[in-house]
Amino acid sequence: MAAGAGGAALGRVALAAPLVLLYYGFSIGITFYNKWLMKSFPFPLLVTLLHLLLIFGLSALARALARCRSGRPRAALSWADCLRRAAPAALSTSLDIGLSNWSFLYVTVSLYTMTKSSAILFILLFSLLFKLEEVRVALLLVVLLIAGGLFMFTYKSTQFNAQGFVLVLCASFLGGIRWTLTQILMQKAELGLQNPTDIMFHLQPLMFLGLFPLFAVFEGLPLSISEKLFRFHEAGMLFSLVGKLFLGGILAFGLSFSEFLLVSRTSSLTLSIAGIFKEICILFLATHLLGDRLSLLNWLGFAVCLSGISLHVILKAMNSKGEKALKLHKEASSDPDPDLELLLHHTEHGEEEEEDVETTQQH
Repeated sequence: MAAGAGGAALGRVALAAPLVLLYYGFSIGITFYNKWLMKSFPFPLLVTLLHLLLIFGLSALARALARCRSGRPRAALSWADCLRRAAPAALSTSLDIGLSNWSFLYVTVSLYTMTKSSAILFILLFSLLFKLEEVRVALLLVVLLIAGGLFMFTYKSTQFNAQGFVLVLCASFLGGIRWTLTQILMQKAELGLQNPTDIMFHLQPLMFLGLFPLFAVFEGLPLSISEKLFRFHEAGMLFSLVGKLFLGGILAFGLSFSEFLLVSRTSSLTLSIAGIFKEICILFLATHLLGDRLSLLNWLGFAVCLSGISLHVILKAMNSKGEKALKLHKEASSDPDPDLELLLHHTEHGEEEEEDVETTQQH
C-alpha cells in the first residue's frame, strides 16, 4: 500500500518537474527580455499587441497540426460564446500583461517581481470581501505578512518609482482575477478548452480588442511620429526591431503555453509553489546581472512576503486535502461496501448472542 502511494507520488513529481522547468525558462526569460527591450523600444502596449497576434498565429498553427495528426476536430466556440464566457478572462489577462510590460519603463526587475507576488493578497481580500472565504486568523496573518513584506521592500528603496509601482500593483490586482477566471474556464468540460493551444487561440482576439483602446490613447500619437518604427532611416534597424519583437512573441507563446499546461496537467497550487522559487531566482539574477540595489530591509521584506505566500500555499494544500477526504467519506457513507455491511451484521449478531449467553448464565 505504502509502495503504491510512494510510486504515485513519484509519478506526480516526474510529471510536474519538466513542466515547472519549462515554465521557469519562459517566465524568467521574458521578464528580463521585456526589461531589455523597453530600453530601446518604449512602446510596451504595442509590443503586447504584436505578441498577442503572434501567439494567435502560433496557436492556430499548433491546432492545425494537431488536427492533421489526430484527424479529430478541435474545440471551436462561436463569437457569442466567446464574448459571453471568455471575455472577462481575456480582458483581465490582456490588461495584466499590458500593464506589467508598461511598468518596465519605470521600475527595476526586483521591484516588479516583488510587487507582482502580491496578487495572492488581492485574491484573499476579494474572497473575504465577497464572503467566499471565512475570516480566519491564518488568512489575516497571510494578508499582514504579504502587505508588511511589500511595505518593507519598497520603504526608502533607492530605485523606487511611484508610477511604475502603481502600474505593477494594478497588474497584480488583475492577475488575481485573471487566473481565477482562467481556471474556471478551463475546468468547464462542455467548452472543451482543456488544451492550452485551444484556450490561447480563443482568448487572443478578445485580448487584442480589449487592449487596443488603451494603446490608441497612450501610444498611438507618439508611435506615429517615432523614428523607431515609421520614420526609420536604416532598413537594418527595422529588421533588427522586427527580429526582437518576434523573439518576444516566441517567449510570450511559450510562457502562456507552459502556464496553461502546468495548471491543466497539475493544479494552480503547483503553479503557486513554483512561483515562489521562481521569484527567488529572478531576484538573485536581477541583483547580479542588472545591478539592482537592495538593502537589508528590502531583503527582509522579501523574506516576510515569501513567508506569507508560503503560508497561503500550505493552507490551500491542507484545505484541498480536507475537502478530498470529506468527499471520499461522503461517498463511502452514501454507498457502503457490501462486505463491510456483512461484517458489521455478523459482529452485531455475535454481540447479541453473547448478551443472550450472559443473561442465561445470570439466571
